[in-house]
Amino acid sequence: MIPPDQIAEVRRLYYAEHWKIGTIAAQLGLHPDTVRAAVATDALNRPKTPRPRVTDPFLPFIRETLERYPTLRATRIFAMIRPRGYERSLVQVRRLVRQLRPRHQEAFLWRRTFAGEEAQADWAHFGEVSVGRARRRLSCFVLTLSYSRALALEFFFDQSLENFLRGHVRAFESWGAVPRLILYDNLRSAVLQRRGDAVQLHPRLLELCAHYHCAARPVAVGRGSEKGRVERSIRYIRESFFAARPFTTLEDFNRQARLWRDDIAHRRTWPGGDGRTVAEVFEEEQPRLLPLPAHRFETDLVLPVHAGKTIYIRFDLNHYSIPPEAVGRTLTLIASDTQLRILEGERLLATHRRSYDRNQMVVDPAHQEALLALKRKALGSTPSGRLLSAAPEIEVLLEAAVQRGEPASTQTTQLTLLLDDYGPEELRAAVTEALQRQTPRASSVAYILAKRHRLKRFRGLSPVHLIRRPELEDLHVQPHDPETYDELAEHDPDE
Repeated sequence: MIPPDQIAEVRRLYYAEHWKIGTIAAQLGLHPDTVRAAVATDALNRPKTPRPRVTDPFLPFIRETLERYPTLRATRIFAMIRPRGYERSLVQVRRLVRQLRPRHQEAFLWRRTFAGEEAQADWAHFGEVSVGRARRRLSCFVLTLSYSRALALEFFFDQSLENFLRGHVRAFESWGAVPRLILYDNLRSAVLQRRGDAVQLHPRLLELCAHYHCAARPVAVGRGSEKGRVERSIRYIRESFFAARPFTTLEDFNRQARLWRDDIAHRRTWPGGDGRTVAEVFEEEQPRLLPLPAHRFETDLVLPVHAGKTIYIRFDLNHYSIPPEAVGRTLTLIASDTQLRILEGERLLATHRRSYDRNQMVVDPAHQEALLALKRKALGSTPSGRLLSAAPEIEVLLEAAVQRGEPASTQTTQLTLLLDDYGPEELRAAVTEALQRQTPRASSVAYILAKRHRLKRFRGLSPVHLIRRPELEDLHVQPHDPETYDELAEHDPDE
């Protein structure tokens, strides 16, 4: 279609100046058919006879079928006319069905609600994001007041029941009030099953409604128009907030969402007219909402878990540590969206920050230290374990001694006796010196210990334990007169 002034120019050149169709088209940059249409003479615009189509023989049958079954798919009609002699492709059938199918445009009434009466809730999917090595689905819970269009939104990494309930609780707290009725579509978190008009709501959703004194009502199946206000809110969030917005963490993204809601979404013009903003209408609606109860509704996930042989419990792609004494027991795991707690009965065993990464070891250092202490205690119950616990260098000395042909058991026994006599510090120093001298034997360690104590003029031997030396238990020593030792100290001046 060309503008009226150009049509007038074409007709002037054709009728007044007697230009030909091709000349006008070339000079004005138009298609010849466009020039013919502008000229509109009977000689140049003869009616065209439509060519017959391959579907013409089946036209009455297809038209009658669509009148009886208006929503019947073209593939089914194609399967019905094949036995009746149709031998061409499905493409022509699709084109004909598109032309013949009855078009019905549903009419709607303007839906009005009272202030404080109704809200509409729904999930919105915003693709996937990378959290470390994990891929998480980013979803937004949206709750919209039908009268003022005030929003409450929060992003989560899944559409679980706990996050569904958590979104309600935080929306109510952000408004400081509760609507009397909330509309849902057939979400799994809201509707367990339905048959006709009989609907079974989720028990946890009913507990939430009982706690906040509100009612839940699912809309009819396939009737998204009944909750069109939350659908428009989701579209508004996609276009005004989510598009081309970077974020680092989920906490940062929800902080940006709250700022956007207060500074942009609630300052837009109220769709109801009269020039007021959404924030001004919400301020008028808020006193008509239900007040919040004294206590908030608990939304944490509670699971029984069994601790295996390690000090870790696996939950949501990651591992969380527990104290070593809790291994092998049945425990209780309580998970919020930011924190994870592990209990045994009513006793709190561990608290961790929840991770949304994959295969992460979230560890409390105290749990590892307690396990290592138990391992060291168990290691010290054997002779070799006592030696290694007292002086880790002994392992190198024993390996070198065995390579030189020394019996490992004999070396271990001798070193254990030296540990009992001299203590761990002296033994460690002597072992280090023996390794430096390249004399890795227990006898060398004993010689070094004796020499060190002779140089210090200090008898470092501990009292003899008669339990380890039973042959000394019946030993009798004849006491002597102390004056005898004095005579030995005297010297003859003539000598």
